[in-house]
Amino acid sequence: MRTDSSPGTLPAREHLPADTAGTPVLDVVIPVYNEEKDLQPCVRRLHDHLTRTFPYPFRITIADNASTDSTPDVARLLEARVPEVRSFRLEQKGRGRALRTVWSASEAPILAYMDVDLSTDLNALLPLVAPLISGHSDLAIGSRLARSSRVVRGTKREFISRSYNLILRGSLQARFSDAQCGFKAIRRDVAQLLLPLVEDTGWFFDTEMLVLAERAGLRIHEVPVDWVDDPDSTVHIVRTATDDLKGVWRVGRALATGSLPLDRLTRPFGDDPRDREIMDVPKGLARQLVGFCVVGGLSTLFYLLLYSGFRQFSGSQTANALALLVSAVANTAANRRLTFGVRGSAGAVRHQAQGLVVFGIGLALTSGSLLALDAAASDPAHTTELAVLIAANLAATVLRFLLFRAWVFPDRRGDQEAEAAQHVGRPPTGTAASPAYPAPGPLPRRPHTPSPPRNDSTTAQFRAGEAADGTWRDATIRLQPVRPHDTDQGDVR
Repeated sequence: MRTDSSPGTLPAREHLPADTAGTPVLDVVIPVYNEEKDLQPCVRRLHDHLTRTFPYPFRITIADNASTDSTPDVARLLEARVPEVRSFRLEQKGRGRALRTVWSASEAPILAYMDVDLSTDLNALLPLVAPLISGHSDLAIGSRLARSSRVVRGTKREFISRSYNLILRGSLQARFSDAQCGFKAIRRDVAQLLLPLVEDTGWFFDTEMLVLAERAGLRIHEVPVDWVDDPDSTVHIVRTATDDLKGVWRVGRALATGSLPLDRLTRPFGDDPRDREIMDVPKGLARQLVGFCVVGGLSTLFYLLLYSGFRQFSGSQTANALALLVSAVANTAANRRLTFGVRGSAGAVRHQAQGLVVFGIGLALTSGSLLALDAAASDPAHTTELAVLIAANLAATVLRFLLFRAWVFPDRRGDQEAEAAQHVGRPPTGTAASPAYPAPGPLPRRPHTPSPPRNDSTTAQFRAGEAADGTWRDATIRLQPVRPHDTDQGDVR
């Protein structure tokens, strides 16, 4: 699993500015392998639909995955005849490899892809990319499993698709509904940081990209689609399913060990000036509470089992002290890793020492409860002892969480950002920085604008929204009205 990533944190989402240099706003990639029969009608139909309904400049990129038939010739012919079409040839197979290669080289701010069979109704394309253009979302996917989707396909494929998504939900805690629908889009600034973390080069590429994006806290927009199965699909279901399950295991293991620097993909709240004034707000409280409760429940069960075992050959105070000591060490280690996300061995001894201090407070509470019980009853029943210990442990648990959060595992990300800023010779987060060499803190709020395409006749280049003299001006794109009943006449289902 790769652990490298581009440096820097993503800027706040903002609406894409207009592109006065003619750079396409949308680049739709069509990965193909031996599709000489379907490629030309597919591209013609997609081009006609975008020309009639899409209000921005666009491009269609044919990514040939080492085809052995006449697909490359068809792609070159389309590139020569249709101005918005270009072709790209790869000498190795793999849909993920094709998407990573083309997306990494594209200058369009919105990157999308769809399968060559156009199983998805093209009327969903504009709703797919609109949240990315507006800055609302980071990725967008078409979902065949949404409640309002209309899908025509066989029982076998329906069962496989739903089973696969259930596996993702159970193993990787994925919350998106459809991982393998060949209809997705991503913002280019997100892709530049996310793609280096995605290792798969085949069909699992989509799933791995979505899981990592979701774990990093990026926003994924889902669009219900109308989808008709292609009966002539050449996808090998068994081999693809096997590779996907291997990918699930690999990604799950990487997430469990914390080997992926997903913190590099975090975003600030947004473009509201009030968000920039939020300081010292505790992060991840809800997630930490859930993790602490899960670890605490398991620790309490472990503690009660230990107490019952030690009680067989020792008194209640000794059994309580031994059980609490062993469970406290395990509890501190589990909370360090799972609840507060501290990885590696640095500071582990100090954390355990602090945890033992917290253990001492818990011991005082539970031992005091047992002393009070012994004073009230000369020979209390074992079940009564357990009930008193459970009540005392609940009180100790609340105090333990507060001490863990504020003292043992405090959130020092703000201090780390300031220290990192000093190391690279710039002020802390919130001040100007060079966009070419960003530091680990959030980038300045200048909206992301792609570079214009290379022109052989001139070397002068300027960004969207920036005049030739270097001054900035308002260059918001104005959408042209689209007829509400404009449909694709070539879409015959």
